[in-house]
Amino acid sequence: MKLQKWRYSRRRLPKRQHTLRQKHPIYPDSLMMAVFICILIIFCFLQTSGQFLHWFVIPVGLCGILIGIDAIDWFRGKLNLFDPVGILGLLGFHFFFIAPLLHVSLDFWMDEDIMPPNDWRIWIGGMAILNFLGILVYRFSRNLISQPKKNKSKQIIWKIEPKRFFPIVCVALILAAILQLMVYQKFGGLENYIAAATRAARREGENEFQGMGIVFLLSESFPILSMMAFAVYAKTKKWLQTNTALIIALIIFLGLQLIFGGLRGSRSNTIWALFWAVGIIHFWLRQINKKQIAIGLVFLVLFMYLYGFFKTGGLEGLNTALEGQEARTTLQEESGRSWESLALQDLGRSDVQAFLLYRLMDPNSDYEYAWGRTYLPALTMFVPSAIMPEKPAEKMKEGTEIQFGKGTYHPQLWSSSKVYGLAGETMLNFGPYAVPFSFIVLGIVVGYVRRWLVNWSVGDNRLLLLPMLVNFCFIVLVADTDNYIFFILKNSGMAILVIFLSCKRIVVNRNDLNNIGDRPKKLGYHLP
Repeated sequence: MKLQKWRYSRRRLPKRQHTLRQKHPIYPDSLMMAVFICILIIFCFLQTSGQFLHWFVIPVGLCGILIGIDAIDWFRGKLNLFDPVGILGLLGFHFFFIAPLLHVSLDFWMDEDIMPPNDWRIWIGGMAILNFLGILVYRFSRNLISQPKKNKSKQIIWKIEPKRFFPIVCVALILAAILQLMVYQKFGGLENYIAAATRAARREGENEFQGMGIVFLLSESFPILSMMAFAVYAKTKKWLQTNTALIIALIIFLGLQLIFGGLRGSRSNTIWALFWAVGIIHFWLRQINKKQIAIGLVFLVLFMYLYGFFKTGGLEGLNTALEGQEARTTLQEESGRSWESLALQDLGRSDVQAFLLYRLMDPNSDYEYAWGRTYLPALTMFVPSAIMPEKPAEKMKEGTEIQFGKGTYHPQLWSSSKVYGLAGETMLNFGPYAVPFSFIVLGIVVGYVRRWLVNWSVGDNRLLLLPMLVNFCFIVLVADTDNYIFFILKNSGMAILVIFLSCKRIVVNRNDLNNIGDRPKKLGYHLP
């Protein structure tokens, strides 16, 4: 594709904003605030139980301080609202600090029939030591990667061509709608479709959605493609950029997301898609503020809680949950869906990773390291069975055997489907001492996304994809390799293809980009 040259008018930025491309430092006041907040929280837990008079709170607290610095910088406005460093700091503060303390406080642990350690605190503390070293590695590699390349005078930016974009996105939307209708037809209607999803969530019988990955990749792209089309169209329509219009757009988007895949019981797909949609609005149409994000988070937490009942019980389970507190309590006991499981199992991996560490350090353990074997199934996930009838065994084999012993895995009769996270999957493959080095992957991903956040900030239409990439940073921390591939290909494959086909590439002088004066005004930038 032929590249065109484009030059901006030169306008100097205020002196303070020329620090946009520097690495993210540690502010002494943010560090002191992180120390104070973590000590205060630990002190509050100490008042509730003598369980916290234990050495494990020291490494857990250090993790909270180190990752909490980024969260505080985000709250103080030193980071862009969608800076992956700040987002990961917020979520990481819960993941590394709050969740381990809550596990001990609530005595809430893995619900499998495992042989637990005598004292979980020892292994929570051991895992916190590994995580603290990992966060140090993450910060170093992140800052190293996020620096822009020196001596590069030109930069290529992508600009959407409306005459190409709208025909391409219309074809993609029609294809997605047809395929989704075919999916509903295959299951005999919406009700049977929901029932099949409920059986799959309970792991009752054969998974009826097996082999439909390619279909879902295309059909379930409808909502995000619609949101992208709306953003491009609304860019020139002021009346579509009002708060009322945008709230209506998000409600419609949520409805589409439920129809196109959400009713299969995947909370994460729906939540991450909403995050992406809000990010598109922020970068393209109207800046989102922290107050609006706080209101949105309350809605999301409530949605995830109620949707958990739908996942395991279908429409009947959701109706029961809405009947009242007594019915909801009974349903929680039967399904295991509670506020505790939401906060500690869906948004954390503390107990799972601590148990893996306990098993691997047990001298009587018969577990054999996978040596990278768990990563192979992710590469063949979307390969049709007709092409590759015998695919590599999934990570469920290693996960089952480390929990219950060698030889306990049977794909049809017994297997564990837990998600282990970056550190957990590393332990399955290479053991505990490799955990700190695995955070290099997280640092590289966050570093590149942060660099793109800066480079794409002026007139680059790849900003439509940026919220998805920010989201991917957290996926790398809490999920496994197969989840990475699924997220990138299934959740965003069609969107990436549409942007690639409908954009033209323009050569821009990097000096002009450095001197553009309206970047902070448009995107709210104040990156250190």
